[in-house]
Amino acid sequence: MLLLLSAFTPAIGEPVRNAPPASASASLPFKPGEKLTYEISWSDIVSAGTAVMEVRQEALPDGNRAYRFISTAVSTGLVAKFYKVSDTVESLVDGTDLCPLAFRLDQHHGKREKKRQMTFDHEEGTVSVLASEKTTTYPVPADVQDSLSSLYYVRTRQNFTIGKPIIVDVHEDGRTWSVEVQTLGREKLKTTFGELDTIKIKTYPKYEGVFLSKGEIYIWLTDDARKIPVLMKSMISIGSIMATLVEMKVGEEKK
Repeated sequence: MLLLLSAFTPAIGEPVRNAPPASASASLPFKPGEKLTYEISWSDIVSAGTAVMEVRQEALPDGNRAYRFISTAVSTGLVAKFYKVSDTVESLVDGTDLCPLAFRLDQHHGKREKKRQMTFDHEEGTVSVLASEKTTTYPVPADVQDSLSSLYYVRTRQNFTIGKPIIVDVHEDGRTWSVEVQTLGREKLKTTFGELDTIKIKTYPKYEGVFLSKGEIYIWLTDDARKIPVLMKSMISIGSIMATLVEMKVGEEKK
């Protein structure tokens, strides 16, 4: 079932591609300790599960800083009785340029299981993918993201402009996808935290993301420096899957 961003929709205007995140020159929109909890529902009626996204800070073997993004999702209630979902996705990224270093997926959807690990070598321009006890190496472009780190990368962007898509390269399932993020406009959104100013963006994934299904995806980010996803909606043939932010813990930068 969480998202993340991959699309081949037609571009409008000149796209902005692979710009570096604002980590080196400005404060990041997220901090270690950030914890976002979402309620997952089907067509805004049936409660289907919960999902949690966390940010942790770690030290790499060379002493440099890194961030670990962790996304977990589980089905609940009646949905869990008929179709049990249990997902854990982790992405370890460099603390300076936010390029992914390692990725792990442990996914259980009903009787279907999927496990995968990826290790990125940005100097060589490759990623090694371990799946089904087999390791395969693929070439990847500079500044490539994985399916989870791409959402945090998009949050670092400040240039959300109608008619000017943001393009991000995302490696998933042995293929690098060009992700197109379209800005649809600004909206006031009623939330658990009151009425918020948001930026509405859209993408159309060609691969299955972390907890939203394939199909059109709409995301509402807070229109401030944090760019927190407060609502995510995936359009499917029998309705929509929605992830609504219900709890939020803001982190703090560690020294």
